[in-house]
Amino acid sequence: MSHEKVETHAGLLALFVIIVISFGGLVEIVPLFFIKDTTEPIDGLKPYSALELEGRDIYVREGCYTCHSQMIRPFRAETERYGHYSVAGEFVYDRPFQWGSKRTGPDLARVGERYSDDWHRVHLINPRDVVPESNMPGFPWLAENELDGKHTAKKLQVMNQLTEATCTGCQTYSEEEIANAAEQVRGKTEMDALIAYLQSLGTSIKTRR
Repeated sequence: MSHEKVETHAGLLALFVIIVISFGGLVEIVPLFFIKDTTEPIDGLKPYSALELEGRDIYVREGCYTCHSQMIRPFRAETERYGHYSVAGEFVYDRPFQWGSKRTGPDLARVGERYSDDWHRVHLINPRDVVPESNMPGFPWLAENELDGKHTAKKLQVMNQLTEATCTGCQTYSEEEIANAAEQVRGKTEMDALIAYLQSLGTSIKTRR
């Protein structure tokens, strides 16, 4: 079969293109399921606490991922600014992951424990109080909204189901942790939860170094 015959037949050309792309995709993706570094948690990584998990949901709800990535690439310019490059084993408890694709603001993959809780609180209420050049909007209502813990236990149960189905060697929440989940967050503000989540980001890699 000559090249001309394939190139001048739209249906045949489309079929071959689909076959080549499918084969290439499988060659790249399938091996990742068998590499432990991509399917098992790194040493020291733990599931989010009940409060951190609630904070993560607030992070998603408020669209923080549209301006902040959580993925440091292995380039000198990035590692010098943000810290150790991101590795797959850090994200096994992220469902879905929050890598993001835009950096209107800085990457947050290593923001955990970099600033105090008070700094985060001021920054979230009015970013320009601590970063004068910031164009980030404030989120003062987070300090007023209290968590009732109504759905927290269910969230932990769902995370257990996802973890057991897809992650080898990952920890799951115990029955006691699930039973006490609502109590762990009740009375806390959404601001408290978001700060707890931010303070957890990237700390496992810091612990290993």
